[in-house]
Amino acid sequence: MTETVRTRVAIVGAGPAGLLLSHLLAAAGIESVVIDQRSRDQIEHTIRAGILEQGTVEVLDGLGAFSRARTVGQRHDGIELRFAGEGHRIDFAGLVGRGVWLYPQHEVLKDLIAARLAAGQDLRFGVTALRVEGVASDRPRVFATTADGDPLEIDAEFVVGADGSRSVVRTAVTGSSAGGYFREYPFAWFGILCEAPPSAHELIYSNSPNGFALISQRSATVQRMYFQCDPDVDPASYSEQQLWHELQSRVPGTTLNEGPIFQRDVLRFRSFVAHELRHGRAALVGDAAHTVPPTGAKGMNLAVADVIVLERALRALLLENDERLIDAYAPTALHRIWKAQHFSWWMTSMLHTTTDASDFDRLRQVGELRSVVESEAGRRYLAEAYTGWPLEGLA
Repeated sequence: MTETVRTRVAIVGAGPAGLLLSHLLAAAGIESVVIDQRSRDQIEHTIRAGILEQGTVEVLDGLGAFSRARTVGQRHDGIELRFAGEGHRIDFAGLVGRGVWLYPQHEVLKDLIAARLAAGQDLRFGVTALRVEGVASDRPRVFATTADGDPLEIDAEFVVGADGSRSVVRTAVTGSSAGGYFREYPFAWFGILCEAPPSAHELIYSNSPNGFALISQRSATVQRMYFQCDPDVDPASYSEQQLWHELQSRVPGTTLNEGPIFQRDVLRFRSFVAHELRHGRAALVGDAAHTVPPTGAKGMNLAVADVIVLERALRALLLENDERLIDAYAPTALHRIWKAQHFSWWMTSMLHTTTDASDFDRLRQVGELRSVVESEAGRRYLAEAYTGWPLEGLA
């Protein structure tokens, strides 16, 4: 028999966007059901990097004792841009009075899951959404299967697609699972995790003739580093010695602390914005609505910004029968999304090399970097965008 669940908001996806939305809705007295096809263990232990804007950390403060971003995360008040063998610090705190926190996404998810379960959230793991119907009506439905293969229907007043880049809800909103503006980049990041002390106090974004590298941190004993590579490279094709050679060659002037490499992966670069973010009683947030290259550190932060706007709109719709904010959701969210797309593209194009780049292209790129670091206005723009614009739904 089919189990039918009735709720006010059905949220597909237990990532940062879906879980945060359920938390904010609950604070407003609006019940929700959250489903995700992954297990709790998979969600909490899929290692993902995370740089949190100051506004994101302030939103997560609302979790109270469940949020560890300020206690476990590391506050960074700047980054280093390295090119032509020299490092140039962008002083976030001095330029815009804000910082960022280095706090991995899977740790944010642990905090959110713990907070939601403690509050009695109806959170169902191992549930696969198949389709969404009736979004043009006031009672849309999510059709799904449980971990045991049993049919499940969620009868709601609104459906939110927070189900990532392979979103099922997107089809109900845009008419196509792939409907959107798309760009794929001709390079990827080869990422490693290694056992070593930090090589720098802050992140290093390095442009070199050999390609880009990002020197990041994870803890006092584990570090995360990336270098630009071909998207189709086999992660197993490099020896440890070759990996360290690639990384060292791309940060001239800096000596990296080396150690045993225990994880390696390749991260492809894509930009995407769905053609529509909302249709009737369904809306998209987070990676279901957009993806950005990781260079600008915007992914999870953009998801949080979506949620702030949508939660405010849902409160007006479901508590006051006021449709004005839900009608404005897409244009309001897109205002920030396209700014973030531009910033992510700009950081990516400024720091990475391409195989067809001419000497002119290379020297022009160095000129662009100098234009940024030698100008207070240039440094301020980078700092303002990197640490995050004001959250529109909270203004």
